[in-house]
Amino acid sequence: MTARRAYVSPHREKAAAQTRALILRCAVGLFAERGYGRVTVADIAVAAGVSAKTVFASTGGKADIMNRIVDDAVSASGHQKAVSVVLTLTTADSVLKALAHGTRLGNEGQFTAQEAINKALPVHEDGEALWQRATAAYRDALRTAADHLGTIGALPDTFSVEEVADMLWLWFGPTGWRTLVAENGWSWDRAEEALYRTALAALT
Repeated sequence: MTARRAYVSPHREKAAAQTRALILRCAVGLFAERGYGRVTVADIAVAAGVSAKTVFASTGGKADIMNRIVDDAVSASGHQKAVSVVLTLTTADSVLKALAHGTRLGNEGQFTAQEAINKALPVHEDGEALWQRATAAYRDALRTAADHLGTIGALPDTFSVEEVADMLWLWFGPTGWRTLVAENGWSWDRAEEALYRTALAALT
């Protein structure tokens, strides 16, 4: 007897994907506004206009939702494109300018997700692991940029590649952007120019 194949409805799959995306948008907004610890699955359900059961079925519990937010933010950050641009450049000035602009675009575009992650760290079930997942690819991208600066002979003798990678993280990592823009009210344009100039002065 031939086994009957399960019918998959494209319309139903599309609707499920739209519901999942809506839930995640509402969750990231609530986490960014109130903080991870002050948001419940019921809150997310109300914001999305669905039941709590639908939230669990579509995206899982709060920890699962935060993991999805992190994965989506990393994917959408544009770090791979930024690195590919950097690797084509041959001067410290052009590399640092590209890093300032590329990391600005990633942080600006994913600002709400970054706020959600930042506010979750003190109360998350495993904040250290969450931060590692959120920043590992970002750190690797800046380490690649530091390696490239060394390859093109653009590193000062006083700093190793590892030290320059750490300084790039200081200047162009998410904390630097958040300090200037979120905490001190700088515009993204002003922050980009200041971080670029600071890095350029220090390394050249």
